[in-house]
Amino acid sequence: MSEPLTSLTAGMPIVFGGDRVTAVPPALAEAFRAGDRLVVVQHDGALLHVPAAEHALVDRAVRAAHEAFGALGAVPDEAVSAFYEGFARRLDDDAVVASILSANEADVARARAAGRSTTRLVLSPKMRTDMAAGLRGWIAAPSGRDAVIEAVDHDGWRVEQRRAPLGVVGFVFEGRPNVLADACGVLRSGNTTVLRIGRDALGTARAVVAEALGPAMAEAGLPEGAVGLLDSPERSTGWALFSHPLLALAVARGSGEAVAQLGAVARQAGIPVSLHGTGGAWLVVGEGADADRFASAVYHSLDRKVCNTLNVCCIVRSRAAELVPRLLDALGRAADRRGAPAKLHVAAGSEPFVPGEWFRRVVAVRRAEGDVEEPQAEVLALDALGTEWEWEDSPEVSLVVVDDQEEAVRLCNRLSPRLVASLVSDDAAEQERFWAAVDAPFVGNGFTRWVDGQYALGRPELGLSNWQHGRLLARSGVLSGDSVYTVRTRVVQTDPEVHR
Repeated sequence: MSEPLTSLTAGMPIVFGGDRVTAVPPALAEAFRAGDRLVVVQHDGALLHVPAAEHALVDRAVRAAHEAFGALGAVPDEAVSAFYEGFARRLDDDAVVASILSANEADVARARAAGRSTTRLVLSPKMRTDMAAGLRGWIAAPSGRDAVIEAVDHDGWRVEQRRAPLGVVGFVFEGRPNVLADACGVLRSGNTTVLRIGRDALGTARAVVAEALGPAMAEAGLPEGAVGLLDSPERSTGWALFSHPLLALAVARGSGEAVAQLGAVARQAGIPVSLHGTGGAWLVVGEGADADRFASAVYHSLDRKVCNTLNVCCIVRSRAAELVPRLLDALGRAADRRGAPAKLHVAAGSEPFVPGEWFRRVVAVRRAEGDVEEPQAEVLALDALGTEWEWEDSPEVSLVVVDDQEEAVRLCNRLSPRLVASLVSDDAAEQERFWAAVDAPFVGNGFTRWVDGQYALGRPELGLSNWQHGRLLARSGVLSGDSVYTVRTRVVQTDPEVHR
């Protein structure tokens, strides 16, 4: 017989992974109270403490979303469209947005004071415009609810496979305001959602819900709870959300380590996951590269830091003397555009191709905590090429000189997050070999920043999945609102005498 866990003691052994043991640390034992929950991550033994209040907050939100999911099936598509228009209209209204911008300014100030990155936190005019445009994009999009995917006719009966909504989708997002609008895309396909946003953007999220999202839902007549925000800065709400038995899909976006842990929590709870964590694009420069085209690809891939920003550049040795200077020039121009010096990491063995003054020069690299005096170029261990540089205003790139395209592909497949790979080459055969060999869901032949659901496909994305944890089953690496569905099978029998 099992009994409720009411307390923990320091040093208490906890079995994980079936054959390993970890011990409860003193701080966890002291903090744990009756009613709290302990999540044991089975792959590494991490002990995650979920206080009773945080679990109750999540449970209420998920149950409300579950009830709303049952009711949403009777809501016409026109009402969902009205919600998108109402939300977008409020984002266009300066009077409505004034309080949202005020909350965002406070969020940004707190994050800066704490030395955290604000590059994705600021609710800029462009972000605001893109949020409204993304919402309106769903108005024209077909819902897909109950659409026939495939039909098979037999004598006297017919089998139809039809799309159906999945259920409650749980999101854990990094601190960026636009994700609130992105996540609402799941309503178009008949799903509901519960969101947990990073603490840096929580004040902005509260204001968006109060001033725009919530009123738009009420005006359109959508069921209460169809979109729920977890109003808590505690990370434990994410662990509670991703282990809730009523969740149909867990989606996480953010830093690689945090996303991997959330994914582990969901997987061991039996919940399907879509993880959007580690990023950083790889650009390979082949034998047939045009120098000007290469320089343009570098420059246009470094306008800001997001998951599809250029992170590693691989240049074949036979072209390195010519093209490394073009890389450095484009990197410098990208830095000038942002008013800060560039930062270069050079893989061990590739140093001879970089001018010595880059290693000797000390510059004020602009980081989240402020300007930091560093050498402009530093040597990087080859096995560290997978490091994703999270920069603010100083574009940061790794360089490796390789013997040939095949070596670049091997490094990419082994060390990169396997997200975005691009080959700059005018040789068609070289491009085909690259496409066949590189293990990434997004492959191009120029700048890397095209990898975006709304920019490339006209559909606001919920996240981009890399192949770091294996290839995805039967769907694109772009997760959007209209790709969250399951399949039901319906039979229509016309001949009552059909039998086996």
